[in-house]
Amino acid sequence: MSPGYRGRFAPSPTGPLHAGSLVAALASWLDARAHGGRWLVRIEDIDTPRCVPGADATILQQLATCGLLPDEPPTWQSRRGDLYQAALDALVARGAAYPCGCSRKDIEQALAAQGRPRIRGEEAPYPGTCRTGLHGKPARAWRLRVADGMVAWTDRRLGAQQQDVARAVGDFVLRRADGLWAYQLAVVVDDDAQGITHVVRGEDLADNTPRQLLLQRALGLAAPSYLHTPLVLGADGEKLSKQNGALALDLSDPLRTLHAAASVLGLPAHAGPIGDAVASWVQAWPFLQSAGD
Repeated sequence: MSPGYRGRFAPSPTGPLHAGSLVAALASWLDARAHGGRWLVRIEDIDTPRCVPGADATILQQLATCGLLPDEPPTWQSRRGDLYQAALDALVARGAAYPCGCSRKDIEQALAAQGRPRIRGEEAPYPGTCRTGLHGKPARAWRLRVADGMVAWTDRRLGAQQQDVARAVGDFVLRRADGLWAYQLAVVVDDDAQGITHVVRGEDLADNTPRQLLLQRALGLAAPSYLHTPLVLGADGEKLSKQNGALALDLSDPLRTLHAAASVLGLPAHAGPIGDAVASWVQAWPFLQSAGD
């Protein structure tokens, strides 16, 4: 058991939970319970243009209906801007972050000039244009200076992973041109502030991990353990998401809906009530770590 374990589920309130997000919620809850730890819910609502009014309350109610209750009151990222500003100020003071005046068009033109045209559907790596100054352009965003870009880590499900962040992403955004905080900075600051020791989330977020590890190093923060769960795919073979029309959870029969999520995680069906079912899944959870891991 790991009494110091602190995990979290961190949904974005861009709509109600769907089958894919329930898998991540259930997995993070089970991992916390299997380790004898605490489970938190954080509403990641910093991307305000995408947030749907009332979706946060809907998500919390959906979790409650499934018996997934947090051990502490939920938090909202939109109320934590002072923490993000303090982190950015610390990075700027250390020379680890700098202002950027590039638009998307500027970045694509710079990459093309370097013989690195943007690949359709992939994020354009930042070419480093403003590393040495704004060159007369007004500051639009703030970026982390990626010095040593090769990052290796071990995922508890996926195994050994690595990414050359400098080549794949480049100096990445900490505060956006529209003034909103970037996900990478907010999640790293919040995980540290809330004492998160274990992050359990969907496999689609695995490629965020190396950037977050670099940020943790730059801020002098401890890195949590990571586990990325299998994705739920739609009929077209693409990841089920709100963007491609994923339907809200059908909670007319919560146990049936939880069984579907548990099956994605390789857990057996259970005929009893919700409490008995989740208790059996805690016992069957395959990703236990020792307290020293």
